[in-house]
Amino acid sequence: MQPIACTEERHAGAMLDIFNDAILNSTALYDYRPRPPQSMAAWFATKRQNGFPVLGLEDAQGTLLGFASYGTFRAWPAYKYTVEHSIYLHRDHRGRGLGRLLLQALVEAAREREVHVLVGAIDAANAASIALHEKLGFSHAGTVRQAAFKFGRWLDLALYQRILETPREPRDG
Repeated sequence: MQPIACTEERHAGAMLDIFNDAILNSTALYDYRPRPPQSMAAWFATKRQNGFPVLGLEDAQGTLLGFASYGTFRAWPAYKYTVEHSIYLHRDHRGRGLGRLLLQALVEAAREREVHVLVGAIDAANAASIALHEKLGFSHAGTVRQAAFKFGRWLDLALYQRILETPREPRDG
């Protein structure tokens, strides 16, 4: 199975369903309310404007099984070589190695775009995501204790990073 470039026209609805399921039923997203359909237009516009990849995996019938992307880590210019990534899988397709395929594809996309550091912000109780990141060369960079409150409890946010050999010629400014 090969990752594909997701498009707003083809994938926004399925992506929104995956986002909203994660919001309502997990700590993969530290959000409380489902996102409205119009939120996807702004989400895709930001990805296009910044040249950020949106990669997905589909089954033979064209159903989106999961997707991944990265975006701005912090808004100041000196962070331009660092991105924060996310991976979301449809609840019925977790545990089948799809997250690994998507994360590997994101790492390659980051190399091609001269990214230096990928950061994953993971709920500290998400052992599966942490194990995946460690298997693919990410290391624990720190934990923000009680960073969020959801489902009646405090949540710790673990940061995992992978340093790439790119860019070949980093520049200030």
